Amino acid sequence: MSELRVGPLTPHLFAPDATRPLRAKEHFLKADTLVELHTHPWPQLTFSTRGVIRLSTRDGDHIVPPSRALWVPADVAHSITLIEDAELRTVYVHAALAPPWTGCEVLEISPLLRALMLALDTVPDHATPPSDAHAAQRERWIAPLLIDEVRRATQIRIDVPLPADKRLRALCETLLRNPAGRATLGQRADAIGASERTVARRFQAELGMSWQQWRQQAVLAHALPLLARGMAVSQVAAASGYATDSAFCAMFKAATGQSPTSFQHKKRL
Repeated sequence: MSELRVGPLTPHLFAPDATRPLRAKEHFLKADTLVELHTHPWPQLTFSTRGVIRLSTRDGDHIVPPSRALWVPADVAHSITLIEDAELRTVYVHAALAPPWTGCEVLEISPLLRALMLALDTVPDHATPPSDAHAAQRERWIAPLLIDEVRRATQIRIDVPLPADKRLRALCETLLRNPAGRATLGQRADAIGASERTVARRFQAELGMSWQQWRQQAVLAHALPLLARGMAVSQVAAASGYATDSAFCAMFKAATGQSPTSFQHKKRL
């Protein structure tokens, strides 16, 4: 299927302010749709009621299944790829209410947070008919509770940050192009003209994680969309560079708290 590229879905028609501190919008988009790179001067909370999405910034990719939401700070350029058909929901937040987070954060959605986000009016400015007459008042009531839930939410790493160092980035991009490759870190380091010890040290310094931790994030980002599309666990394991299904399943459960099979089951509901 060819990629369908669309613009930034009219954020200017949902600009939050002191009167309307939360603005919500919804779009039903097909798999392989790309919402092109854009930015806006307010933060946002992005999630889908169904379907897995990938949100990309210059620092890496973030995988967002329906059980999670992604916080994107103000002025961070981002694009969104629909990995499968999805109902995309976005909540724009008045900057004065935002948590002091400087980077994107993947958050577990509590039942209360989900209910608050879904309760918001999604009619754009200047629409006919206009928003509910009580929409602005409801947004002002909901805002402090929603922000408190965001601050309390469990932060979960399903992202693939990319280093600034050109040699490290080349090493990372090689794995991202071929997650099934089983080259060791030493072999990958040789390919970029560096020692294994140097690469390991630079990874920790730049990204705050080890090579093994980064590779696991990359594998998860690769595997989740495949599982969401119904691929067999054995095929996903092989495509992710694992010699056995059991080793892949153990990694997956340790990282996400659920088995690949249970994730697939959720996607079919």
